[in-house]
Amino acid sequence: MPRVKVSVIVPVYNTGKYVDECAPSLLGQSLPADEYEIVYVDDGSTDDTLSRLEKIAAGHPNVQVHTQPNSGWPGAPRNLGMRHAKGEYIQFVDHDDKLGSEALERLYEHAKRNEADVVLGKMSSTMVRPRRLFRHTVDACTIENDELMQSMSPHKMFRRAFVEEHGLRFPEGPWILEDLAFVSAAYLKAERIAILADYPVYYWMKRDDGGNNTQHRFDPRHGFWANTRTIVGQIKEGTPASDDIDALQNRLLHRLYHVEVLSRTREPEILREDPAEQRQRFEAAREVAVSEFPAAVREGLPAVSRLRATLLAAGDFDGAVTLAERVREIKPRTAVGEPRWENGHLVADITLELLRGDGEPLTLVERDGKHWLDPELLAGVPGTADGWEVPDPFRLAYAELIVKDRDREDWWYPEGDLELRLRPLGEGRSQVVASGRLSLDPERLAGGRPLERGVHDVWAYVQLLGVDRMVRVTGEATPGTPAAGPALTGGRLSLPYWTGSGQLALDVDQRQRKLGQDTSTVAATNAGRGEENSLPLPYIAATQDSAPVHLKVTVGTLGVQAELLPAPGTETARLRLPARLKLPAGRHPVNLPKTARPLAYAVVRDGTVLRVEGPAYESGGGRRILDAVADNRQVRRVRRMLGR
Repeated sequence: MPRVKVSVIVPVYNTGKYVDECAPSLLGQSLPADEYEIVYVDDGSTDDTLSRLEKIAAGHPNVQVHTQPNSGWPGAPRNLGMRHAKGEYIQFVDHDDKLGSEALERLYEHAKRNEADVVLGKMSSTMVRPRRLFRHTVDACTIENDELMQSMSPHKMFRRAFVEEHGLRFPEGPWILEDLAFVSAAYLKAERIAILADYPVYYWMKRDDGGNNTQHRFDPRHGFWANTRTIVGQIKEGTPASDDIDALQNRLLHRLYHVEVLSRTREPEILREDPAEQRQRFEAAREVAVSEFPAAVREGLPAVSRLRATLLAAGDFDGAVTLAERVREIKPRTAVGEPRWENGHLVADITLELLRGDGEPLTLVERDGKHWLDPELLAGVPGTADGWEVPDPFRLAYAELIVKDRDREDWWYPEGDLELRLRPLGEGRSQVVASGRLSLDPERLAGGRPLERGVHDVWAYVQLLGVDRMVRVTGEATPGTPAAGPALTGGRLSLPYWTGSGQLALDVDQRQRKLGQDTSTVAATNAGRGEENSLPLPYIAATQDSAPVHLKVTVGTLGVQAELLPAPGTETARLRLPARLKLPAGRHPVNLPKTARPLAYAVVRDGTVLRVEGPAYESGGGRRILDAVADNRQVRRVRRMLGR
């Protein structure tokens, strides 16, 4: 009997229909069914969840169901699942999420190949922004790679012997942040950690009823602050202390400080909650910030975040609210050069910047050889009358372009990096901007594989001066128009366009946009002349290794199947019609469906397509004489030999 490679542990409680929605992704894995098991642990459900689970188990030998009295939290059922697990590796899944169909097979192979204790699989989500941690696949790293702290959910693969050796368990009972406690302990103990970024492993799905919305995870009644202290102590115990802001311990604590503590002082939370309740949160956050986090963690923050931290440490709630109101108004803006196709890549020059609420650039002011934060942003913020110094304008700053598969919620990172620079604005003022080139390859972007059929939106993420924003890449062209000409890539058509809101998108394989009116308008200017039944289409880009794309066209009154294929020796496409058509002699328009303007004209004699012409092509008198005698077979044969 094959050994169990992976145990999938799924805690459930009053899950109802979500069990049935998640189960197919677990049962339909590419890993053979006798090589993995699914361990459901019901935490005392009071609805029909248990009967649903038993029905699934009855039809699948690799499914087991265990029950326990309600504990009120996922920690205890996960621990019980680990006690029953027989797999070489353990993968945690929540009952309302899904796995990619090849997730277990790919994770296990990556883990075994690299002898990893922990494997992080690429996550796709309808709820949170993508993490740059999953930009590249990594064979092996350790906790020294502090970007690991971007992913603290337990939905990872852990080597079972490693978990047992170090006694790793989830805190039980109502224990907020139980996932952070378990995962941070695993990171600190692991000798080899691997990252699988070229395949969407885990789909963290938003429930219709909002039952897994992370905005509800903060609850001081369940020991939030005490648990935060526990996790801080765990990290301190596992790493050496240092006053260096870039020391490992301070880099690891940065995530906890920024996400769990400093978020109580920033928008939107500090502005949307009841003021009385928020003051209590603010004071509790202040106590933890001052007592648990080294000064180096606060000092290592970028300018705006460091100002928040200073206001928090001083207990200045009103000042934090004022700053939050100002920062909330900051908006990102993208400037996009004309998109174009180069070697099968959609490329465009892009610049990203931040603007204040009044639409002016968020600036730095140079004074006495130092940089100071924009005084307009600071007006009315206590403690900033003399300005707020920015020792390093690029501290923890970065920007990146991201492409989102609209249908599947997958996020992919195109080639190239955006560079940060200071752009002079005159009079001692400057602005931090990010600029670079989008280079989107439809045939390799999805982890080295072609993008799936569908619409793919181009996004940008910026983190400048401690202000982070995610925004669709938007141009100044007319909304709803092509952003660049069509391209033939990998046997499919890729159509870049500006959405109705002016945002850059790419439709792969005509999911929503069709090769039609836009193309025929440009085609009307084509003055080319083809050879026999083929016509060059210079306005359609093509890669030489692309397979043909089949098109339905109308030639005269006859509907036929045509082909788009690469034109030899060029980076453009050509149109090829059937060699013979049951049409009368003459020059017949070639139309795409639902278009008024012809894509081309086919010259037909005796049922044979003599040639295909662009709509703007004008033949001379000699050509008309040859056409008149072209029904003579001998003439046609000689013309082909002479290359016309």
